[in-house]
Amino acid sequence: MSELTITLMRLGLLVALWAFVVAVVGVLRGDLYGTQVTPRRSSSGRTPTPRPAARGASPAAVPAEQRPVTPRPSGRPSGRRFNNRPAVVAPNHLRVTSGPLAGTSLPLRESGTLVGRAPECALVLEDDFASGRHARIYLGPDGWVVEDLGSTNGTFIGQQRITTPTPVTAGTEIRFGTTVVELRR
Repeated sequence: MSELTITLMRLGLLVALWAFVVAVVGVLRGDLYGTQVTPRRSSSGRTPTPRPAARGASPAAVPAEQRPVTPRPSGRPSGRRFNNRPAVVAPNHLRVTSGPLAGTSLPLRESGTLVGRAPECALVLEDDFASGRHARIYLGPDGWVVEDLGSTNGTFIGQQRITTPTPVTAGTEIRFGTTVVELRR
């Protein structure tokens, strides 16, 4: 082989080696620092308001969390009928009573409110003892139900760790890691 061929092979091997080193450093950096999560609050401490829908867009084209909430007329009670029983004033929002997000409140959705550290959760916990998708609170046939989604440290109602979907009522304290929430009316 000629001297030129050997030199080109050495340079090719050197480039391949550096490409491998850069790829390994990129993977390690991603593992060490994780995914960058953008905060849900603006610098003023308030939750940003959703963007208005485009003109002429149908209501079905607007995501449910961006649709305006219409208040109930004050003449009728805000409650649901469960199994043909009289109207019960059901909890309508979730309030963080203890933990890093104490004082935070968000509306409950009938389809379910996801709680955890993952950015796609409705209540994103800033708690090292919470899992990415920790628990779900949803409206069952007899009222609100909390379900642990296989979290590492568990979901507790009072001092009892739950393993199956468990019904909860207004005022019940639910603990995810070090964060305590409560269903409120």
